[in-house]
Amino acid sequence: QVRLVESGGGLVQTGGSLRLSCAASGLTFSNYPMGWFRQTPGKEREFVSAISWRGGPTYYADSVKGRFTISRDNAKNTVYLQMNTLSPDDSAVYYCAARLPSSASAVDQRGYKYWGQGIQVTVSS
Repeated sequence: QVRLVESGGGLVQTGGSLRLSCAASGLTFSNYPMGWFRQTPGKEREFVSAISWRGGPTYYADSVKGRFTISRDNAKNTVYLQMNTLSPDDSAVYYCAARLPSSASAVDQRGYKYWGQGIQVTVSS
């Protein structure tokens, strides 16, 4: 059974930082490109960042480029999202996901097969 479990979310002030972690089990983690998505109430889930199976290349939504950094540790079956200079617009439920290796697009959520349950990030103004 594949499990993706996010951690590290919570409440932070504007300008602050958080690091999300996503621990994977039940799959050969190093075979899967990974991604982070986020969703706010009433909006569609949107792409945030993605990383290849070997740690590069990486991809970022324009809204987070320069502030967020994605990384992975295949020895620990974990992918990370370092989020800096947070603003209230970053408040959302964040999801990690494992992408099918055959999927061509890192940003299209339809290519992601396994999803975590999501974790809340709230940035106060």
